[in-house]
Formats: sequence, C-alpha cells, structure tokens
Amino acid sequence: MMKELETDSGAKPLDFIRQIIAQDQKDGKHPAPTTRFPPEPNGFLHIGHAKSICLNFGIAREYGGRCHLRFDDTNPSKEETKYVDSIKADVQWLGFNWQEHLYFASDYFDRLYEFAEQLIRINKAYVCDLSADEIRRHRGTLTEAGTDSPNRDRSIEENLALFRRMRDGDFPDGSRVLRAKIDMASPVILMRDPVLYRILRADHHRTGNKWCIYPMYDFTHCLSDMLENITHSLCTLEFQDNRSLYDWVLETLETPCHPRQIEFARLNMTYTVMSKRKLLQLVEEGFVEGWDDPRMLTISGLRRRGYTPKSIRSFCEQIGIGKKESWIDMSVLENAVREDLNETAPRVMGVLDPLKVIIDNYPEGLVEELVAQNHPQKPELGIRSVPFSRELYIERDDFMAEPPRKFFRLGPGREVRLRYGYLITCVSFDQDESSGMVTAVHCTYDPDTKGGNAPDGRKVKGTIHWVSAPHALSCTVNLYDRLFTVEHPDADKDVDFKVHINRDSRIKKENCMVEPSLAGAEPATRLQFERQGYFSVDSAQSLPGKPVFNRIVTLRDSWAKIEKGA
Repeated sequence: MMKELETDSGAKPLDFIRQIIAQDQKDGKHPAPTTRFPPEPNGFLHIGHAKSICLNFGIAREYGGRCHLRFDDTNPSKEETKYVDSIKADVQWLGFNWQEHLYFASDYFDRLYEFAEQLIRINKAYVCDLSADEIRRHRGTLTEAGTDSPNRDRSIEENLALFRRMRDGDFPDGSRVLRAKIDMASPVILMRDPVLYRILRADHHRTGNKWCIYPMYDFTHCLSDMLENITHSLCTLEFQDNRSLYDWVLETLETPCHPRQIEFARLNMTYTVMSKRKLLQLVEEGFVEGWDDPRMLTISGLRRRGYTPKSIRSFCEQIGIGKKESWIDMSVLENAVREDLNETAPRVMGVLDPLKVIIDNYPEGLVEELVAQNHPQKPELGIRSVPFSRELYIERDDFMAEPPRKFFRLGPGREVRLRYGYLITCVSFDQDESSGMVTAVHCTYDPDTKGGNAPDGRKVKGTIHWVSAPHALSCTVNLYDRLFTVEHPDADKDVDFKVHINRDSRIKKENCMVEPSLAGAEPATRLQFERQGYFSVDSAQSLPGKPVFNRIVTLRDSWAKIEKGA
C-alpha cells in the first residue's frame, strides 16, 4: 500500500517524487535528503515558484533532511540585491527557513573556473570565436546534425591560454565563448557543444568587477548542486533535456557527488501569465503599480492583497506534483484562501456604496452599543460592541424604490432585519430632483425586536448590514479582480497578451463606511466584510487611523457564474 503523507490538509498519497525520496531513504541511499530552492535573483517570485518552494522545503521537513536556499546569480546584467531580499522575505513568509544554508552560485566562481580549466585540460572544452548567431546556425536542426566550429580542434595549450585571456579581460564582450566539446550530431540539440562561459563586463551584486567572464546556468547549476551535496535536484519539465548536460558535466569531471535531477510539471494557471519577462512588462509599462501590485500573482502581490501563507501552501498541496503539464483554474487558488479565511477572519460590517437610512421614530441623540459576534462559528474569537444610532448607512443595492416580488431587502412598505440590530420598515424615501437618485430612506423601527428577533414570531426574510452614520469610519476600498479577461492571455503568439487586460481589475471606491473600531486596524489585518467578501488592510497605502482595504476575494466564485452565463 502506498504510504500517505500528513500535510496541512490531512493525509494524502505520496506523489512520484516523494515515492522516490521515501524509497531512497528506505534503501539507505539517502537517509536524510538534501534539496535546494535555486532562484535567479532577476525578478520577484510568483505563485509558480511557491509550488517549488513548498516541494523542496516540504520534502526536507517531512523526511528529516534540509533544504538550501541558493541564488543562481550568474547573470549580473539582470540581477539586483533587491530581488535577493524579496526572495528571502517570500520564502520566510511562506513558513520555511533555510537556517544556516544560504548560498550563492557566485560563492563558487573560483571553483567553477577551475572546473572549466579542468575540462579544457582533458580536451572536453574549447574556446570558440563564433558569434552567438553563428553558433545558432552551426547547431543544426532536429533533423540535421550541426556543423563543427572551425575552432573545435584547437590545442589544449591554446585553449587554456585563450580562456585565461578571456578571464583577464583581453577580449571584448561577445567575441569569444568557452564551449563544451560533446557531439554536434547529438539528437539532443542542447548537447551540441553548449556554451559554458561568456564574456560579460557587468558589475555583479556580490563580486563587483572581479570577473568579466561568467559561467552559464547549466554549467553552474549542476556543479553548485554537487558542491553542496544535494541529493535530489528537483526542477520543472522544461529542464528535462538539460539533464543530459547536467549529468555529462558531473560524469566528465568525475565529481565525488552526483545529485539526481528529477523533473515535474510546472504550474500553469488560467487568467494570468507566469513569465518573468511578461510580468516585468506589466510593471515597466505601467499596467500595474509594481511587483507587489495586489493583482499580480507574485508572492509579494498575493501577500499585499491579503492571501495567507497557509492558503498558498494548501493550494500547492491540493494541485499536487505530476509529470504532465496541465492547467489549474484560478478559482482553485481563490477557494484555498476562502477556506482559510472562513475559519480565521473576524467578521465586521462595511458599506461600500453608502445610502443613508433615517429611523424617524428612533430617539434623537440616543446611541446604543449592540453586541456583535466576531465569528458565528468561533466563539473563542469573542464579541465586539457596535454603535447604533438614528442615522445609518446601508448598501445602496439593499434598497429599491420599485422592488420585484423576490427582492427580500428594503423597499417601500418592506420590513428587513438589521444585522445584530432591530427590524425596520421603509415608510418613504428622498430623491434628487434632477437625477432621480435616492438620497435617503426613511424607516421606522420596532423597539421590541432588539437583536433582530420579533417577539410575535413574525418571519422576516431579509437581513442587511449597516454602520452608524455619526460613528462610521470613511475609508478607501480597492476591489481587486483577475488581471485578465480570458483564460489564456498569452496563448496566441501573434497577439499582444496585454490586450486581454481586465480594465476593471481594480475599482477604487472612495468614501466607503466601516465600523469605527477599524480605525486602529494594523496593516495586513484580514477581515470578512459581512455579505461583501474578504478584505485586508493594505500595507503600502494605509496610514494610522486611515486604513485602505483591499478585497482579497469575494465570498463566492462570481467568475463561475459569469462563465456559465448566470
């Protein structure tokens, strides 16, 4: 019987990678696995990286091993310290800790250079003078073998001398590269003498201008894994062909440690793009307000929007680890945060489109403190006091001057229940003469119905939320939605993916009204606005006493209704 794994969401069968790990542990091959999460510090992490983080750190935690955080920083022209800092913050926020095992590929630049010279000495690498375009043309096609570089048969001595001159800065950028000498007829095009080093004059965020040559990712990655004694090198399917080069480098150099590379399917999600290049376009062209824009599925964007670490871990557990590419609907991620917040988020009342209600028979100047539950199923979350007065705000959608028969909210002659308050009946309403817009609703209340129950047992179907007008806190609310209007915005390569941007992905609402207690809400506080959705206090825009709220997710999947034509 297949072993089951205990996760945040309970026991589940082992995926194929954990089966390998468990078998290696059982066989004594790797009693304590060592994995690594190896991001390039050239952008912010997104939800796809979260899947890899949860996998690598999760395996280390589950099997008594360790997981390294290693920055594969081999391209200084695109890498910055701010990306390093953001990645570290994201990993920690998700609930994982690398402890003392923080590494950089740049830590190994001296060793990597020595390995490159070793390949030259055994005639397995050579300096090539072809340009990048010429190398591509010489590489051949899937049906035709490549053509040898005219420099392929240089002597070992000449290659060593040229490579050292490359290191010493004697040649301009792009004029020469170091290539592995493998097989220009290999069925795996990547193995047709791939580039191992290139000349690149750019200050590195850690080594400064010490180097003007930098190792390529494929050469660096396998050797970094080896130097750190990684046991299982887990990567996504697009690196499947790279495994041939990964193994070739380690086998050719006869390294003492040879990690096993295992590929799994990357995360593909609807209504978004997962390419760092395209995410960078959205930022640089002003379609979003930065990498942490709450519409972005970067981890920093999800954090600012109000997603919880547990919800993202639960999402990653739910989608699982497979060998075949598939698409995950955005609703799966949204449901994960709904499920978490339904259990943990305190309830409050907030009115996003205020309409004033005047209770004509309520004593002027009287203010009652009504008792409200912070969570209907969680008494341990306690209660709070909510002020009630003669003038209230309700949601404009909760009133209709000419309501249809099945409209169970407020209308002329209709009675509704105020949440935690009284039963009220509409007796009249005021309108603006020019626009016809309703400006105020006049009601009467039944003083014997405090708490919302009628002593005579009469049934009232509608219950609406409200806030006391004199006490309400005016605030700004951002109603965030999906950033794209179509499931696969970058599916058509002939169409700019940005034409599918949802112009209503953020609706900024000013002068919303919420309970006065929220004036002291701390940044990142998560709440449920009753009947509205889940919201969090924006960590970037809020000021003391002036919170800005971001909608995390609606109470229900409204997009499912849209797609079904409901």
